[in-house]
Amino acid sequence: MTEKLVITISREFGSGGRLIGEKLAKDLGFAFYDKSLIYLAVAKSGLDPVTIENAEEEASSKLLFHLAIGGYVSSGIFSQVNAPISDQVFFAQSKAVEEIAEHGDCVIIGRCANHILRERPNCAHVFIYGSDKDRLRRIVEEYGVRLEEAESLMAKIDKGRANYHEYYTEETWGSHKNYDLSINTSSTGVDRAVSIIRALVDR
Repeated sequence: MTEKLVITISREFGSGGRLIGEKLAKDLGFAFYDKSLIYLAVAKSGLDPVTIENAEEEASSKLLFHLAIGGYVSSGIFSQVNAPISDQVFFAQSKAVEEIAEHGDCVIIGRCANHILRERPNCAHVFIYGSDKDRLRRIVEEYGVRLEEAESLMAKIDKGRANYHEYYTEETWGSHKNYDLSINTSSTGVDRAVSIIRALVDR
């Protein structure tokens, strides 16, 4: 049986990473999973979407770099007695990502998928970033955020993503060591970024 191919995309807010993932999945004929679809998968564990959202926000706000929970995550244990709800959500999310990867060729956006699937063969892990100027423009034009609010929102979301990733993986979010490919969309644009990732996949 042919091993399923999985592409994970981590991204800075406003870099175009989600759009790149959508275009890439469409071009390749792959399934596409973003936060909303993974939430549906996690809901099978009995956790409702509101609980999941709140738990992720809680974990994103934590400034922890040495984790007692780290051993649980690295050993793949799904749930622990008396584990905080945010950790239960992460365990459920990890299980969902692993099941998605088993199901078929796919593109997965965020959710620490690059770490969760780090030992799985036939995975390509990509980080998308861009200049502050270009990211702010995209946040204003595509997300409808006022310019005077866009900069603080960008900083808040990026910090939350970094905290969440570091809290559960003990890895530095965005570090080139944790990805097969990093792409600056300020240099490539969205369509060229899709082509670059496809070239990596073809290899």
